[in-house]
Amino acid sequence: MNLRARYIKKHELIGLECEVVAASDPTLVGLRGVVVDESRNMLTLEVKGRRKCVPKSIARFRFRVGKHVLEVEGKAIVARPEDRIKKVK
Repeated sequence: MNLRARYIKKHELIGLECEVVAASDPTLVGLRGVVVDESRNMLTLEVKGRRKCVPKSIARFRFRVGKHVLEVEGKAIVARPEDRIKKVK
């Protein structure tokens, strides 16, 4: 999959490896897992067999796609997945 940081908003996030690299809630920083669900305001990560919900608007995420590592500000991906994909030009 050829994926660039500026196009991450246009792609499906479910199934990607994800790490929270910064957040206004310090308990979320360092969470690492696989995205198993996405809503307008939340990413749900599977972390060590448990599901953790992370609000998009308060965090910065690092996604791993194959050999690529991409960081994105959570505020940039706040939208329903189907609407977010349609909005990007």
